[in-house]
Amino acid sequence: MRNESTPDAQRRTTPGRHHVVIIGSGFGGLTAARQLAKADVDITVVARTTHHLFQPLLYQVATGLISEGQIAPALRVVLRKQDNTRVVLGEVEGIDLENRTVTSRLLERVTETPYDSLIVAAGANQSYFGNDHFAEYAPGLKTIDDALELRGRILGAFEQAELSTDADERARLLTFVVVGAGATGVEMAGQIAEMASKTLRGTFRNIDPTEARVILLDAAPAVLPPYGGRLSERAARRLEKIGVEIQLGAMVVGMDFHGLEVRDADGTTRRIESQCKVWSAGVAASPLGAQLSQQSGAELDRAGRVKVLDDLTVPDHPEVFVVGDMMAVDGVPGMAQGAIQGAKYAAATIKRELRGSASEQRKPFSYWDKGSMATIARYSAVAKIPIPGTSRSIQLAGLLAWFGWLFLHLVYLVGFRNRLTTFIDWTFAFTSRSRTQLAVTEQQVFARNAMGALESMGSRIESDGADGSDGAATEPSEESAGADVGEQVSVG
Repeated sequence: MRNESTPDAQRRTTPGRHHVVIIGSGFGGLTAARQLAKADVDITVVARTTHHLFQPLLYQVATGLISEGQIAPALRVVLRKQDNTRVVLGEVEGIDLENRTVTSRLLERVTETPYDSLIVAAGANQSYFGNDHFAEYAPGLKTIDDALELRGRILGAFEQAELSTDADERARLLTFVVVGAGATGVEMAGQIAEMASKTLRGTFRNIDPTEARVILLDAAPAVLPPYGGRLSERAARRLEKIGVEIQLGAMVVGMDFHGLEVRDADGTTRRIESQCKVWSAGVAASPLGAQLSQQSGAELDRAGRVKVLDDLTVPDHPEVFVVGDMMAVDGVPGMAQGAIQGAKYAAATIKRELRGSASEQRKPFSYWDKGSMATIARYSAVAKIPIPGTSRSIQLAGLLAWFGWLFLHLVYLVGFRNRLTTFIDWTFAFTSRSRTQLAVTEQQVFARNAMGALESMGSRIESDGADGSDGAATEPSEESAGADVGEQVSVG
């Protein structure tokens, strides 16, 4: 496709009408669009994917409890009844604060979209703390692609172990390591352990899946550090009861296809042989935060989040709001509620000022902490709910917290049908050993690394061509290209 720059002239807007551009289709982006549905504005949602992703349940896709469609409804379908809203698919490459435009790219097609108000809700990516090469061996859990790849890696490890006749290789294949003991890591480790001990029990002939080793490790001194005290201890005991090995004070310092190097708190280094590894140890805000910082002078925190003003805007640009995982506000965690409440605040502010309110009259954003929950395994979860007006909180663990977790996640799922099918899948999964979503393909496992290898190869060829080299001499043959990609993705 040819390189084409498309000004936003074809959008269905009313001349002179206020135009709101929203970057991102996550909790923040979708909430902002819905809140402005009946406002006298035109809305353009610029999204890198065609769906809205309910990220807290990605680990259930990765472990076969539910399907990806249940947590990723098509964005255009969700917003189809909003006549003032359109969706532009593309990766946002640039924000021009001075000229008030957003530039996005889909393949080779570049679109420039002007705005009167901008809501940036581009979310966050996985952070490997400067060790980005770890991503090749230990996928994170931020996208549907990540979840499907991990499902393939987990089930593929069992299949390879079934065919192996070497005891050491089997041990490596049946060792699963989850890096990061936050909510995602705890939930992932618990579900891998349950899959091995219940769903896959008795399904193989040469191996016993119940002997699989699931390791949860973190450099922190406790599981679920934000919960602290009794709840962290309860979570750790429950994980250990279902067979998860917890290794705390352990920092990953090296990684390859077949294992990882870990440095313990006493400074000693050891190796864990494991083919299937999951990374859930940190997040980094979208690179768009750096652009906003350079143009507005806003500071960034260590994770690349924008330190916004009290009204969630950047300095000297009251028309630009930053919400969700991209904003750094004291006391606001990087959770769905922070994104939802920030988006509601931004939308309400825009509507108020369209009615004549001055930007100088804005009240500061106030976050209502509704608490946090994490599920450990079937019938077990932890919950911490602050008591308004006090420094105390209600702490729950066990069955009651688990039912509360199920109910709240059903409520926040988008679409009645998704809620119903998820409830049905949960009912069968939690009252029996069955999981309905265990289909995997080689493409799911290999595609990410293969695409990365091909992209790197293409960049090298482009670079050599720009240097005046002979393209025929630098472009690899089909055989060598295949070998290069195969070497990159041989983890299985």
